[in-house]
Parts: sequence; C-alpha cells; structure tokens
Amino acid sequence: MQKFRVKLTEGVVLFDGALGTMLYQKGVYINQCYEALNVSAPAMVTDIHNAYARAGCDVLETNTFGANGYKLKKFGLEAQLEAINQSAVKLAREVVGDKGMVAGAVGPLGAYLKPLGPIAPEEAAEFFQEQIRALLGGGVDLLVFETFSDIKELNTAVDQARALTDLPIIVQATFNEKGETAIGTKVETFVREAACWDVDVIGFNCSTGPSDMLTWLEQAVRLTSKPISCQPNAGTPRTVDGRNFYMANAEYMAEYAKRFIQTGAHVIGGCCGTTPEHIKAMRSAIRALFPARPNTVLDVCGVEEALLEEKPLAEKSAWGKKLAAREFVTSVEITPPRSADPTATLDKCRLLKKAGVDAVNIPDGPRASARLSPLVIAILIEQQVGIETVLHYACRDRNIIGMQSDLLGAYAAGLRNLLIITGDPPKMGDYPDATAVFDVDSIGLTRIVRRLNRGRDVGGNPIPMPLAFVKGVGVNPGAINLDQELERLRQKIDAGAEFMITQPVFDVDVFLRFRDKLKQAPIPVIAGVWPLISFKNAEFMNNEVPGASVPPAILERMRQKGSGPEAQAEGVAIAGEALRRIRPFIDGVQVSAPMGKAEIALDVLRSGNTLP
Repeated sequence: MQKFRVKLTEGVVLFDGALGTMLYQKGVYINQCYEALNVSAPAMVTDIHNAYARAGCDVLETNTFGANGYKLKKFGLEAQLEAINQSAVKLAREVVGDKGMVAGAVGPLGAYLKPLGPIAPEEAAEFFQEQIRALLGGGVDLLVFETFSDIKELNTAVDQARALTDLPIIVQATFNEKGETAIGTKVETFVREAACWDVDVIGFNCSTGPSDMLTWLEQAVRLTSKPISCQPNAGTPRTVDGRNFYMANAEYMAEYAKRFIQTGAHVIGGCCGTTPEHIKAMRSAIRALFPARPNTVLDVCGVEEALLEEKPLAEKSAWGKKLAAREFVTSVEITPPRSADPTATLDKCRLLKKAGVDAVNIPDGPRASARLSPLVIAILIEQQVGIETVLHYACRDRNIIGMQSDLLGAYAAGLRNLLIITGDPPKMGDYPDATAVFDVDSIGLTRIVRRLNRGRDVGGNPIPMPLAFVKGVGVNPGAINLDQELERLRQKIDAGAEFMITQPVFDVDVFLRFRDKLKQAPIPVIAGVWPLISFKNAEFMNNEVPGASVPPAILERMRQKGSGPEAQAEGVAIAGEALRRIRPFIDGVQVSAPMGKAEIALDVLRSGNTLP
C-alpha cells in the first residue's frame, strides 16, 4: 500500500506551502517560467524545499504547477517538458529521501477547454498525459491536481492519470468569496462531481483565504466520506506599489489549521503567500489532532447528475410551434437604433405585426457597431407591440458569466427565441481597437443554452427553473469551404440547434447547391433575403459583408438602375424572384429591412408570395 494512503489512515497529512511566492521573494520576476528553474537554477528550488522540510511538512510538491506542454510552449520550452518535470521530482526527492513523500503538482492548462475555450478535450488529454508520464517517470509518490476552475478539465486530467497509474490522487479546485469557480461552479457541485471520481482526496486550494475555505469544508464533509484537503492562501493579497502582500501571519494560519482538522480535513497545507514559517506554526498546532467526522455523511455520488429533458419545441413559443409543425414562418430583421429612443423602431414593428409577419429579428451589433441594446429593444417590442422577436445573441462582447446573466434576464423578461452567432470581430466595425471576448463560439454557446434549458448553469450547478429557449444558428450557403461549413452546422445541430437562418441569398444557384448537399434538413431552414436598394449597396454587400456574394448578373441589373426609386424597385424584384425560386426548399424566410425601411421588407414578402 502506498505510503500516502497509510499516512491518511494514521492522521493528518501536512503539505508544504507556496513555491511561487518564495521564488518571487528570491527575485524571480513573474514573467519568467518558474518551472524552468528546475533545470536552470536547481539550487534555488532546493533551498525552498529544504526550508519546508525543516518546517516539518510530510509532503513536498514538485515545482511543476505550469509544466505542461500548453504553458511551456509560450516560453518556447515545450521540448524540455520531460527534463523540467523529472528534474523537479529529483530535487524534491533529494531533500525528503525515503522518509518523506513527493507529490507531482499538476495545474490547469492555462486556457479553457471547448466549448468555453480553444483547447479540444482530446488535446487537453494529450497535454495532461504528457506531463503525468514525465512525473511518474521521475518517481513521484502521488499526484496533486490543484487550482482548477473548470471541473471538466480537472476530470480530464484525472482520467488520464488513472489510465497511467494507481498512485494516490488529490484533486483541488479554487473558489472565490462567493464559493464559485471562475466559471460559476459551486462548492457543492464540485464535491458531488469529484465524489464519483477514482481519487483519494477532494479539496480546495488557493482561493481567498482560510476563513472562506472553512465554510466550504463545512459543506464538503456532509457531502462525501472521502478525505478532504484544505490548502488556502495566506489571506487575500493586498497590492502595495505594484506588489502583492499576503497579510495572514503564521499564528492565524495555525489557528485555522486546527479548525480545519476539527471540522474534518485530513490534508492541510498552504498556497500563495504561505512560507516555511506558516508551515512550521501549522505543524506545531496540529501535532496532537486527528480529523473529526460529522455524524451523517450523505452518499452523493451520482445524485442530481441527470439533466432534465428539454421542453418540446412546439411548447416553447409561437415561433417554435410553427417550426415544429414545419409551417412556413416569416420574419423581418430590424436593426436597433443608434440612439436611446426606440419610438421609430417600435412603429416599424407595429407595421410588421399588422401585416401578419410572425417575428422580428433583432441583430446583435451587426458589423461590430454600437447600438441600443438588442436585448432591451427585443423586450420593448414584445411588451409594447405584442409581436415575437428572434434575438440575435453574439459571443463577441461578453464572457460566459455575463452571457448566462443576460440569458436568465432575457428569459425572465419573456423572450423565448434566440439566434446564436459568434459575432463580427471589432476590427470590422466602428471601434476597431475595442477588445473582443469570444470565451465561446456559437457552437459552445448553443451547448450552454441547451444546458440552461435542461436545468444546469454554465458551471454545472442545478438552477431552480429550467429555461425553454428556441435555439437558432446561422449558416453560410456560399462558404468557400462548404464541407467545413456543413460540418460546423452538424456540430451546431448536435449541440442543440433547432432551426437555422442562412446568410443573405443573392445567388440562387449557390443556395440550391447548398440545399442539395444538406439533403434532408434535420432542422428547419430559414433563408435570409436582403433587398438591394442601389448599385452602391450591391457592391458593398458583395465586397464588404462576410458571407454575402452578389453574382455578376445581379450586379449588372443594379448597375443599370443606379440609385433612387427605380433601383429600389429592382432590388425588391430581384429578392422576390429569389424567394419564389427557393420557396419549395425552405421552411421560412428572414427579410432584412435596408436602411430600416420595413415597407421594403414587406414588399419582398408579398413579391415572394409569402404574405397576402
């Protein structure tokens, strides 16, 4: 039986404290790769290990928190991954010998997994496997996965470790003062998830400080019978002249070490800001203590894991009901105004409702422009006009927490229909120096909305009332690589999309090739139609709008009309012709209102025989 597991049965296991803080105090700047010091400055790392060993810790963690291929690549050190990790194990082993234990430290990759970030799950698995192999090759006694915010990423790391070894594993997540990870996962959700994994210890590290961590420990001991670890920072840091100072002294940390054990923790130690002085005080404080256990421990493995079933499409909204029945739907895209006055927009929507249009499409910052909030104008339209909206929601401007807040607010206000889009980058719009967020793309956001519809938030926590959004996505029939576009569409459908809206159809032959490749459409196809109003407008659409392609014959027709009423009438005629030709192959149409002129959009719908 491994030494660590024996020690767990005998009492408390004391880990060391911070490595990064100590290296920083030795003059290593934060823009350097601390893990590379295992090779370039081993004596510096050894000095810190020796100080913690003298302080009385049972386990030394290796200086490998960021020694994965993804992070090392940023420093051009990915080729040294094995040397960095195995040197780290060697340095710690030389200090503790056979009497102490060496834990291989593994941190998060440094970017979220898809759909929240750019790393595919299979790529993450390879990164973790590579580092874990190196640590095992160096001879660690156990593995510690620490400071994780994304529980799925942590689970991926554990799966890779278990495929390679039966050594003890500790998993630790980090939480803010509200008891949530950076993506919103609550302490209870983390403990419930991790209780089902093949790990030896579940716990917390880093975070805000020992006081908050004690609160989380009190929750955790009632949710799992597995041993629990607590390795807090030395309080919340204060910034003075650009440097972080941790204010919790050794006596304070020692007092909380006792409280941790008396509450039920089996493993304790320190994270950012802790020093050998803190660990020495903790050693003295806990010498005669044994972990307490609560009277009742719930067996929560697998409890509440199942997602709820989504409400049927036909029950979500009037728009959804028509889509579910494959009845032809009509919509008009109205761009929000550039001012705070919604009066004119509301008047246009009243005109559309009177004409019998099913819904108003509200774009979200088209071409990265700043306008009245599309969410707000959609709410005003539904409340004051009484026509349903399809709110375009872009991934560009908000992180995943802000997105979730918006979506909950939109649902509470009565909105039910979404068109989920990635969004145009800021460089295309009025503010090219603005910063984009893009935590997820449209595929990732579609998955998030489906989870909200099934009763779970972004962090995997149950929500009291599941949502019931109708989820639409965009598709470009004229994509240069149509096979790739169709593959992305397939992924969107797998993620939960319930209808699609195409980019504006100018070239009918291009659309029909797309429709032929799509074969039997698994979800309703709504064609985008844009009535041109001048030759200049046609040139602009053809050259400056992503996804739009105006064929030469139509450009020539618009060139002959130039601008003015005749050009506008020609644009309506062209759009009507296109709509009539594609009508047998679509389930609905979205007509844009050029220059905000709803009358032109209505003319197209009538010309296309889709309105009386």
